Amino acid sequence: MIDLNGYRLNVGIVLCNEERRVFWARRLGMRSWQFPQGGIKRNEAPEAAMYRELYEEVGLRSRDVQLIARTSEWLHYDLPERYIRKRSYPLCIGQKQLWFMLKLVSPESRIRLDCSGKPEFDSWCWVDYWYPIKDVVYFKRHVYKQALTELGDYLGIPGSEPEQPVLLVAGGKS
Repeated sequence: MIDLNGYRLNVGIVLCNEERRVFWARRLGMRSWQFPQGGIKRNEAPEAAMYRELYEEVGLRSRDVQLIARTSEWLHYDLPERYIRKRSYPLCIGQKQLWFMLKLVSPESRIRLDCSGKPEFDSWCWVDYWYPIKDVVYFKRHVYKQALTELGDYLGIPGSEPEQPVLLVAGGKS
């Protein structure tokens, strides 16, 4: 669903484990990594969209996670000009996202990347909380920083990223 300003309504998911590391996934067939995210359908509540996307992209159900927090406001990013599909209607110029912080309460063996007909990811790992800001595609970085800064308060994560975030991998599948 695209709003009147051209932003696609979307949810973003920060899934953390007991060690306060976050789930980081590689897009299918690509070298880019990101958090799970996805569009909100017409007449779908953001929280319902988040749980639908969580299952489709990560294979987890609501019983597998604890909802910790949600961003207080919509966060926006603009697509670079080359990614805007000029011939589509309505024109989408970027994403308007609500971000959710979830904690995995089931064994990580419940994580599956093949629960939809069109998987988004082909690999995943746990990384240091601030690592995604430096690793995500450049045009999403400011939204990732906003989301992680606000949501980190709920995990007791210091309010700003360290100078050199460290990649800490534990578990994961390739």
